[in-house]
Amino acid sequence: MGLKVLALLACQNAFKNILMRFVMKDHGGFLLSTAVIVVELLKLFFSTCYIVFYQKQSAWSIVTFIRSDWKNTLLLIVPATSYSLQMSLEYIAMANIDPASFSVLVQMKMLTTAMFFRTILKKRLMKKQFISLVILTVGVMLCSMKTSNDENTEDSVGDKTLGIAATLGIACSSGFASVYTEKVIKAARKTSNVSKQGDFGLAHMQAQLATVSLVILGAYAFIQDFNEIMTKGFFYNYNAAAAFSSLNSAVGGLIVAAVLKYADSVLKGYATAVSVVLTGVSSHLLFGTNLTLFYGMGIVNVIVAVLLYNSSGLDEFMC
Repeated sequence: MGLKVLALLACQNAFKNILMRFVMKDHGGFLLSTAVIVVELLKLFFSTCYIVFYQKQSAWSIVTFIRSDWKNTLLLIVPATSYSLQMSLEYIAMANIDPASFSVLVQMKMLTTAMFFRTILKKRLMKKQFISLVILTVGVMLCSMKTSNDENTEDSVGDKTLGIAATLGIACSSGFASVYTEKVIKAARKTSNVSKQGDFGLAHMQAQLATVSLVILGAYAFIQDFNEIMTKGFFYNYNAAAAFSSLNSAVGGLIVAAVLKYADSVLKGYATAVSVVLTGVSSHLLFGTNLTLFYGMGIVNVIVAVLLYNSSGLDEFMC
């Protein structure tokens, strides 16, 4: 079971990066706000189908759950906003940098998560975590180093500075959402009567999060893109490639959420490491991304950092 989980996580993450790059490189031009709304609508639809057809419960049970768990529903506004921001930034990043660079840079979320854990939760980093973050930083710096051939590669399109900024924004948003969930959401669910009932499970929580996200995204689309939606339509330039990307993000998000609920931290680390390698190799084969010696050295550092950060039982051997 462990190897199947590892393969599922790694392949889904790598495939999402490659597909999103393909969409944004050659088939972009659609409204990002509406694309993210479609992803959340699909998540809500699939969660509802699971509840109705697999759990044999009424779709109205989702409404009952949200009303009964209204305090946590309000608390979800912050992580829902964060996840919605991350999805929008992923489109921007993939329009400007190659998947290989993105898969490495986004691992900086380990560093931002550690920083937020230290400042918000007042937790001290273990020695292995501190060492892994230093290795990670060195690895990202190596992967970001340019050579004279980088500008001539087929995949060198877009504003690389904007792409890097968007990726670092994802890392910051992810780090904050993780700490907020640890500090607020999990603590609140432990004392919630709803969480102690056996009638509601992960699918209801996914539907709850999707509902809150849709409210936030709807407000954002109304403010940001109202005129364009009214004049050009909700699905302006929304082609088959974009639709497939939204479908993949929705299904992948639900699969990963379900798998990570049962996977341990070591398995997550291995899956992340494998996905970084798969994304780099696929980006080279499909888009002609130039994988330099610096990138090879950097990716080794990143993989070591991820595995070390998620390992267990090493601190007792460190002086």
